[in-house]
Amino acid sequence: MTSRIVVLGAGPGGLAAAMLLASQGYQVDVYEKQPYIGGRNAALQLGDFTFDVGPTFLSMPHIVEELFEASGRSVHDYLDLKELVDMYELHFENSSLVMTRNQEKMKTRIEELFPGNGAGYEKFLQETEKKMARLTPILQSRMESLLSYVSPRVLKALPQLSLTKSLYDVLSDFFTDENLKLAFTFQSKYLGMSPWECPGAFSILSYMEHAYGIYHPIGGVNQLPHAMAKVVEEYGGKIHLNNGVDKLWIEKGVVKGVCLENGENVAADKVVINGDFAHVMTNLVEPGVLKKYTPEKLAKKKYSCSTFMMYVGLDKQYELPHHTIVFSKDYRTFVEKITGSMELPDDLSIYIQNPVVTDSTLAPPGKSGLYILAPAPNNFSELDWETHKQAFRRLVLDTIEARTEFKNLEAHIEVEKILTPLNWQHDIHVYQGATFNLGHNLSQMMAFRPHNKFEELKNCWLVGGGTHPGSGLPTILESARITTNGILGEDGKETLIVPALPAQKSAAI
Repeated sequence: MTSRIVVLGAGPGGLAAAMLLASQGYQVDVYEKQPYIGGRNAALQLGDFTFDVGPTFLSMPHIVEELFEASGRSVHDYLDLKELVDMYELHFENSSLVMTRNQEKMKTRIEELFPGNGAGYEKFLQETEKKMARLTPILQSRMESLLSYVSPRVLKALPQLSLTKSLYDVLSDFFTDENLKLAFTFQSKYLGMSPWECPGAFSILSYMEHAYGIYHPIGGVNQLPHAMAKVVEEYGGKIHLNNGVDKLWIEKGVVKGVCLENGENVAADKVVINGDFAHVMTNLVEPGVLKKYTPEKLAKKKYSCSTFMMYVGLDKQYELPHHTIVFSKDYRTFVEKITGSMELPDDLSIYIQNPVVTDSTLAPPGKSGLYILAPAPNNFSELDWETHKQAFRRLVLDTIEARTEFKNLEAHIEVEKILTPLNWQHDIHVYQGATFNLGHNLSQMMAFRPHNKFEELKNCWLVGGGTHPGSGLPTILESARITTNGILGEDGKETLIVPALPAQKSAAI
């Protein structure tokens, strides 16, 4: 008899697991509360303008290729991926730097702006390549007990993981200039963390970009969940939109299925949870069922920062980079305010995506859409965003005007949408608006993170940023492969092959 699996949530982790499981013969049903697929990886349509809600580029594309291949498909039949060799332009207070994956050009640019640091760049690539090779098997495998830490793969990796250093400390081993250190540590924001607190192992984040590149799928990164959803349906799986789950159906610690908001109970042999972990455990599980992850204990854990988002459709185009990042004048103080003291900063760091320079499908001819992100405190701050929203919007636009060549933006805005941390929490069901999920401090990583085979409930599996290996699109996709292999193994079926980490790909020149 075919096993039935219910996936809760149509985000990228849930759809990747659904695609893999459906291709292996399982009957798969995905239930999604929203009227759209993708979760934080969805598309936002404002008139004739299309935006990505969350992730705006694809890194480590080989992971996506491997998941589709394991499902009997080629991702290139579904997505048109364009590499951005010049990855992003960084704006410091008195200088700017275009980061490129062409390593010779990158070294030359570093030497021109930061004399004497070119050798550090080469050393960074060489040493972090070793770290990546050691860490990858851990990111591809279940970590479910302290015994995991004495496995050969972990013991082999430990000397490379920089466990006693912060990300900033690790980059200080390679570079002397403060701005250059920031250029290779700001990726900790992908985890919603400070580079002065983020574990040094995450130097792999910037290495991943320089070694494997960053890619824009035509139509936006939102096309990835759409592609996976197509494969699910090609294998007979069903995706139920506008069909939220009210509660997990639990009897004596065993998940029997889900109870839908429409009153229907759906039985399942296994349930895969892709909803925001803390939101699910505090809202979809009856009180008293959980012991380790009670609402009170979850509230004491560390969470990422949030983000203040602006999606603006413009009546003009700016011939400026696809990705621009503006660093606050005092970046350390800025980070401390949004992750430590939980204050509204007055000196912002901002990320701007200008995708129409790569992809004309996202806006009408002669027009463009900008995605603007300013990191902000999560809702443990208790900030009243209805009071602060317009003033913060003004500060974002003023900062862009003063620090970039995106001049006179407001005069060209045709359509606009803002997401505050409160919107992330109440509209998109992200716990406390912590956009990047549970923090990645050492006490919440690997075996100390909620397990892929959820330890508190039987027949329950997790995917997404709230489980191992963590936040960020590549690791979320890895969580789906880990969970799929766990289910296959538990059912006595042959598991999916997990290829070795590929060699660095050469950038187009």
